[in-house]
Amino acid sequence: MALVVKICGLKTIEALEAAIEAGADMAGFVFFAPSPRHLDYGAARRLAAQAGARIQKVALSVDADDGLLAASIEALAPELLQLHGKESPERVAAIKARFKLPVMKAIAVAEPADLAVVPVYAGIADRLIFDGRAPREATRPGGLGNVFDWRLLEGVDPGVPFMLSGGLHAGNVAEALAITNAPGVDVSSGVERAPGDKDPDKIRTFVRAARAAAAARLGARREARSV
Repeated sequence: MALVVKICGLKTIEALEAAIEAGADMAGFVFFAPSPRHLDYGAARRLAAQAGARIQKVALSVDADDGLLAASIEALAPELLQLHGKESPERVAAIKARFKLPVMKAIAVAEPADLAVVPVYAGIADRLIFDGRAPREATRPGGLGNVFDWRLLEGVDPGVPFMLSGGLHAGNVAEALAITNAPGVDVSSGVERAPGDKDPDKIRTFVRAARAAAAARLGARREARSV
């Protein structure tokens, strides 16, 4: 299965085009006011029109009510909803039922106990995304560049596709994939000049590094099978 690469927190046409041209699979757009990557609905409409069908659009929200979700969906027309807050399993199920869109639920990870909820959410969500747990004083749950201990995900198989997030960049994505065997990676702060300011060159470099790591992983598997 090909590695799924997501560039999250896109705010400009330049950054979006860099992600598309680099071959990213998903573009994440943030609807959460405390984030430096937050989009207003007008900007979301412009970016959605620019993206067209060239990349999957993901609408990220944090503990959003139905009104905010409906407005973001109307503006972006996403293919996937990313719930990055403390949404309960019941809330995830309700969102899926109401909006009829696939859902990716974020799980914050800092210690083994955090993975106890994986079977519950995996039975409801279409995808999971594992992110580093934010510090207690943080004003937002993601996009902080926090790397967690990837060894916690060794051997994890939730039964649905999952992505690895939290502090990834071109220099560590190969190691992250080697440890977790994740079928997808998500990057935000790791391709920025400053919070919310995406660097097109870093986007391209990250996608190349992720694809090279995935190719090396596939090659190693083939070699192992031939022995």
